[in-house]
Amino acid sequence: MDANKAALDLHNRIDAKGLERLLDGLLSALEVDGGAAKRLPPLMVWGAPGIGKSTIFRDMAARRGIGFIDVRLAQREPVDVRGLPVPDGDGVKWLVSSEWPRDFNSKGIILFDEITAADRSLQVAAYEFILDRRLGDLYQVPPGWFICAAGNRVSDRAVATTMSSALANRFLHVELVEDTETWVAWAMAVGVHPSVIAFIRFRPICLFRQEGENLERGWPSPRAWERVGHMVALFSNDTPLLQTAVNGLVGEKAGVEFMAFRKANAQFDDATAMLTNAAVRVVVPEKADGKYALCSAVAYLLWRGRDATDEAKRLDGFFRVAMALPADFSTMLMMDVISDAKGDLSTRAAKIFAHPRYAEWTVTFGAAMQKRLKGANP
Repeated sequence: MDANKAALDLHNRIDAKGLERLLDGLLSALEVDGGAAKRLPPLMVWGAPGIGKSTIFRDMAARRGIGFIDVRLAQREPVDVRGLPVPDGDGVKWLVSSEWPRDFNSKGIILFDEITAADRSLQVAAYEFILDRRLGDLYQVPPGWFICAAGNRVSDRAVATTMSSALANRFLHVELVEDTETWVAWAMAVGVHPSVIAFIRFRPICLFRQEGENLERGWPSPRAWERVGHMVALFSNDTPLLQTAVNGLVGEKAGVEFMAFRKANAQFDDATAMLTNAAVRVVVPEKADGKYALCSAVAYLLWRGRDATDEAKRLDGFFRVAMALPADFSTMLMMDVISDAKGDLSTRAAKIFAHPRYAEWTVTFGAAMQKRLKGANP
């Protein structure tokens, strides 16, 4: 009985890294074999609102340098998908939407977002396009384009309708779950405020939470926390107004926690002095929340120098901080700063490795770094 319950509770869950690998593999198959388009199933990603479903598709397209078409199905009419009938003499001809790709050699992703929020008439209109990659004899999807869909679950209390069995049976279904490590890497790459990143690292349970929250108001989600970062930058000098804005995005419980965390670690809002002035003593906080705040601030500021001279000073300061940190935080900080916006080793890593103090750092923390890398790549 317990085994049956466990089976019913599983929804083919996948984290962001797993979804990226799956999507990357499917897109690679299209590149190798144009005929694969007819054999590969379209991909359906389920998940709560604000968890980052569409962002993963958009970022993957940008990373691979291919096209991306985001179709918000719930905001369309059936003619937007199937085409518009117009009189033609004694008959009728169909005008197919110009947004669909025409170049046979083009590549990209077509995402039918919010598909579960669309009514049945719109889902029916999308059947032929999604399942057969065509609209009658009028239009054929080029073989280099991969078709995906995303939607919320009925349990999310978002606008959602059940998907017909005919459509559901053609998809490869996965359910995206929150993943703190991947979100933090993404947040650093796009410049989310360091206080938000530090807080989520310290309190990962707050990245995504629906239980006990008013889902008709603000509640904690990856999308909401990104917007909190914008509010911090906008209202950092007006604490009451910032508290109101944060509560309005992530709810009062998470909002109060975040503001308390930020107040306790306000001395690290600007770590520029540690990075640029060798006379400033590096002070490592005793508590974990303070260490997270310091590391996030340093990682955020390191590559924001005005010029090469300023960057060189910041690199010197980075190693002063890194050498003063405990091993686990020093290795975390090192991994944060050597990746570029795509999460790959880059010219940033080359600058770190070429620094005179890097050899000293590896002697002290090399073993801890290897251990951390093994944990990240099982």
